[in-house]
Amino acid sequence: MNLEIQWFIYALVSNEIVTVDFCTELYQSMNEPDLGTYAQTMLNNLAQNMDEDSVQSFMEQIQTVLDFAVQQAQSGTAPDIFAPVQPEISFADLPPLDNISQMSDQEVADTMVLLLSQLRLLGASDMHISAMSYPFMRKALTIQRFSDHLITPEEAERMNRILLTPEQEAKFNENQDLSYALEIGPDRFRVAVMQHKDGIAGSYRIVPDHICSLEELGYLPTAVKTIERMLDYTNGLVLVTGPIGSGKTTTLGAMVDILNSRREDHIITVEDPIEILQVSRSCQVTQRQVGQHTNSYRTALKAALREDPDIIVIGEMHDLETIENAITASETGHLVIGTLHTNDAGSTLNRILDVFPPAQQAQIRTMVAGSLRGIICQKLIPDANGGLTLAYEIMTNVSSISNLIADGKTHQLRASMQIGSKSGMCTMDQCLLEKYKLGLLEYETALSYMTDSSIITQIKQLYAMQEARKLQDAMPDKKKK
Repeated sequence: MNLEIQWFIYALVSNEIVTVDFCTELYQSMNEPDLGTYAQTMLNNLAQNMDEDSVQSFMEQIQTVLDFAVQQAQSGTAPDIFAPVQPEISFADLPPLDNISQMSDQEVADTMVLLLSQLRLLGASDMHISAMSYPFMRKALTIQRFSDHLITPEEAERMNRILLTPEQEAKFNENQDLSYALEIGPDRFRVAVMQHKDGIAGSYRIVPDHICSLEELGYLPTAVKTIERMLDYTNGLVLVTGPIGSGKTTTLGAMVDILNSRREDHIITVEDPIEILQVSRSCQVTQRQVGQHTNSYRTALKAALREDPDIIVIGEMHDLETIENAITASETGHLVIGTLHTNDAGSTLNRILDVFPPAQQAQIRTMVAGSLRGIICQKLIPDANGGLTLAYEIMTNVSSISNLIADGKTHQLRASMQIGSKSGMCTMDQCLLEKYKLGLLEYETALSYMTDSSIITQIKQLYAMQEARKLQDAMPDKKKK
C-alpha cells in the first residue's frame, strides 16, 4: 500500500468517516490501485449508504483529502494507524542471563527465543552473544549493552548452539562458522555463528516482520517512481549497492514484491540465507538458499539460465564467474537484479570491471554500457526522530551515462547524475539535501555526510535562512510597543 493511500485512509479514519478495517478490506479487494482509483472506489462504496446531500458534501471534501494525502506522502513517512500496538518494554524486562549454566536445554532455548522477540520490540536490528563479552544489541547503528553479565565460554556455546538443527551443528563443527536463517513462529532472523579465540560468538540479525515498501524504507516518491521504471524492463541489469548492514536485502525484498504484484513472470532468487519469504502472487517465485538448495551463487546462476526464468535476483555478486554470468543473463532476455558492497555508482562499475582480466575489460565495459538499467547506492543514517533512514543515490542508464561507461569515463558519472534529475537520477548529497528540506534529517547529520561543495553551500545557506527566520519570529512585535 503506497504512502498516498495510507495518508488518504488516515484522513478519513481521523474524521470518523470510515474504519481502518473497512479501508483495508477494500484495498485488499483491488489489484494495487493508485490513489485516484482507490478514492473513486471508496466514494462508490460509501455512496451506497448515504443520502444525496451527504454524497455531495463528501465529494466537495474529497479533493482536500486527496491533496492532504499527496502532500503528507512527500515526507516519505507513513501514518501509524496500521502499526500494531506493541507493549512497552525495557532492558529490565529482558530475561536474566546470569543463571544460564543452571538452566535445562529447553530453558536455554526459551531464553534465546524470548530475548530475540523482546529485542525486536525494543527496535534492535542485531543481537550479539559472544564468549567473554557482555551481550549487546545494535539499535539505530549504536551498540547498547543489555546485560551486565559477562558471558562465559560455556554459556556462549550453549546459547549459540541450542537453536541449531543437527545438520547445522555438524556443518558448524566442520567449518567453524555458519550462516543460516532462523524461523521462530512468524519471525525470522539471519544468524551467523563463528568460533573465535575465547569461544563461540553469534550475531542475530532481526529481519523485518513484513515486506517493506520502498516508501517505508525511506525512498522519496520521485525515487520510488524511478526504481519502478527500472523494474518495468524485461531484460537488463539493476544493481543495489552499499556497505554491509545498509539494508540492501530489504530493498531487494521490496523490489521483488513490486515485481510479484505487477508482472506475470518466473522469478528465481539466490540468497545466503533466505531472509524475506516471498509468496507467489502474480509471479511464480522460486527462492534458493546457498548451502541448502545449491552449492554456490555461481552454480545456482548457471543453473538458473536453464530453468526458464524471466527475472533472476542474486543476493551477492562477489566473484568473476557470478558477475560474468549475471551480465550475460542480462543480455539474453532476463532482468537481473543483484547486490554489491560498493559505495557509489562509479566504484560499482569499477568493481565490476576490476574482477575481469585486463584483456576482457573493454568487452565487459561495452556489455555493461548496453545492458545496465540502473544503480541504486544506499546507506543507513540517523534520522531526525532518533531512528534510521536511507540516504541513497540513483543512476539510470540514459544515453549520456551509457557513453561514459563505454568510454571508461566513470569519473564523470557524478557530474552527469547531478544534472540528470529529469531522468530520475540523484546523487547522495542531493538526497541528503532533499531529506533535510523535508525535516527528515537534522542539519548536523546531513552536513556530516555531504562531500559536494556546491550542495554543502546550499544547505548552509538554507540553514542560515531558517535560523534567521526563527530569530525574527522570536522578536517582539514592534507594532505593539
